[in-house]
Amino acid sequence: METLDFGYNLLEGVVLETHFSKLSRLTTLKASQNRLRFEPNPSWIPPFQCEIIELSHWHLGSKFPQWLKFQNKLSVLDISDAGISDVMPTWFLNLPAQFEKLNLSFNQLTGEISNLNVTDTIDLSSNRFTGPLPRSFVSLIMLDLSENHFSGSVPAWIGDKLSNLILDLARNNISGTIPKCFNKLGAMATKQKIYNKVFTPKIYDFPFYLSELLVLKGREDEYGHTLGLVTSIDLSANSLIGEIPKEIGSLVGLLSLNFSRNFLTGRIPNNIGNMELMESLDLSMNRLNGEIPPSFSKLNFLNHFNVSYNNLTGQIPTSTQLQSFENLSYVGNHLCGPPLTKNCTSKGILTDATNNGSSSDGNKVNWLYVSIILGFVMGFWGVVAPLFFFRSWRIAYYQKLDHICGKLYVFWAT
Repeated sequence: METLDFGYNLLEGVVLETHFSKLSRLTTLKASQNRLRFEPNPSWIPPFQCEIIELSHWHLGSKFPQWLKFQNKLSVLDISDAGISDVMPTWFLNLPAQFEKLNLSFNQLTGEISNLNVTDTIDLSSNRFTGPLPRSFVSLIMLDLSENHFSGSVPAWIGDKLSNLILDLARNNISGTIPKCFNKLGAMATKQKIYNKVFTPKIYDFPFYLSELLVLKGREDEYGHTLGLVTSIDLSANSLIGEIPKEIGSLVGLLSLNFSRNFLTGRIPNNIGNMELMESLDLSMNRLNGEIPPSFSKLNFLNHFNVSYNNLTGQIPTSTQLQSFENLSYVGNHLCGPPLTKNCTSKGILTDATNNGSSSDGNKVNWLYVSIILGFVMGFWGVVAPLFFFRSWRIAYYQKLDHICGKLYVFWAT
């Protein structure tokens, strides 16, 4: 037997080493989406040399599977969500030259990643990797390092060596500025002519790649067999600073861009409006200022848009798409115009009637408070203060007070 495929069956139980004893000719093992337990002896040497191993959702034990060390022909490996909580072994970093796809996501792997010799797809998301981002990847289609503890800056090689369709570095500790080299990402810089097949991406038959669930900010899209057509950049929830480089606007094939929850400043580049295929754009929770570029009115395919909690001002550009989003997409700014209830002047400035307390009504003097303050000041300085400064006034005041009290006593006594 060369191919063993029983994936997506939710099988339960324990797999033993003896189950593989007669599978010396096995080259393809596809058994993902089961609930099987396989924890062989650390010294076990498999009788087979597989090219494809997919054991997603198996329980492989807390230690990294040592038996993989003997798989010299491996090109596809998926052991995601396998309960591994170990340090990435150094021997695994020296993968075979033919290695194409690697998925180690949703484990608890730790350590630093200096180099991975993978040529197509890498998914290390939802682990505990630390240190700087790896510096020596070759040309990739998908790179997902999200939800780890990577630190440092976004390396410049991303624009030189990657032809990504998907780049996800979200929810790490990445700092520094967004590199200008993003405009070199070839697939993203090309409009995808899907229908006339001018753009012909690879289509893969590997389940972990085809069924990849791409979570865009605020929505979920199951792309399935069209994943090869998706282009995405997600750098959200990091510590990026500086301005959004205008070079990002050259990625006209980009469908999803997420820079939310960083510390980005400056204006939104006007040429982002050239990315007419954009479906999801999230720039929320930064420190961006200025106006929303008028060119955004050309983004007719947007189904998710969020620029909330910045310092944006002026009128929201008029277009069918931008007016279709809820107010929450714009909250925390100083914007006006539909879909907000705040009206604008002809120059795009908030009118007095709707300026959230910063209008002329908010600047009017409240005479009630003024009269109270003046009454207190006059009463204090006209009556109380002289008693402190003039001794004769104090004597006369207390004599008069004593005289009144005496009369009241006689009155009540009789």
